[in-house]
Amino acid sequence: MSTKRNQHVVPRADGWAVKGENTQRATELFDRKSDAVQRAREIAQNQGTELVVHKQDGKIEYKDSHGKDPFPPKG
Repeated sequence: MSTKRNQHVVPRADGWAVKGENTQRATELFDRKSDAVQRAREIAQNQGTELVVHKQDGKIEYKDSHGKDPFPPKG
């Protein structure tokens, strides 16, 4: 059974990692942040989950949802 997880792009000492939310291991490693974002976006689109991109200091830079969000948002 496959669990859909939000995809995070996080900094590492040796580059950038694409990781599923609440996982220890990286899905893939990249030298460039742009390459990691591109791959994480593909995964998030395929799974219908959210892309979360972090800055070099680890704080969240931005989020991009690829799920079935209601528009306009409720509330």
